Amino acid sequence: MFAGLTEHAFQSSLGVADPPLIDYISELLSRFLHVDAVYRIRNGQGQPLEEVADMLIEAQTLPEGGRTQREVYRHIGDFTLFWTGLFPEVISKLRSRWCKDHFINYTESGKRSYYRASQFVDSTCEAESVLLARLSREFELCAYGLHQVRKEWEEMAGEVAIPFRGRLLGS
Repeated sequence: MFAGLTEHAFQSSLGVADPPLIDYISELLSRFLHVDAVYRIRNGQGQPLEEVADMLIEAQTLPEGGRTQREVYRHIGDFTLFWTGLFPEVISKLRSRWCKDHFINYTESGKRSYYRASQFVDSTCEAESVLLARLSREFELCAYGLHQVRKEWEEMAGEVAIPFRGRLLGS
């Protein structure tokens, strides 16, 4: 479902026919179906980090280079893209209360995190590094594309007819 919605939104609404980018974003949606994946970065005590500021601090405490630091920066990019594109109203609520993320610009943090993740290049992740650099450069476009995906699934949900005892529910 996410692959079809993402492909349609990006190609029809944005004119973007980029299979690796579209696949990455639809896979992001599938991964983030479960809340544990959204908040998979944990602190030293094993508690999930819910604020971007805390995730950035955690990334900086890891040794320079290495797959773990790259994965944390990639996750921060994914996290900020997810919220910025699909649920920007949640970011507004987060920033309206006193917390560390009150001072965080999700778009800038996402772009910077994708860029940092793209800088860790080795033979096992070269293609993904190129894609992460593109996500950094085109973050706003991808966020807008995710917003279009949300609009399409909301429209689709309104059109779903559920048969019940010979008639349609809601009719």
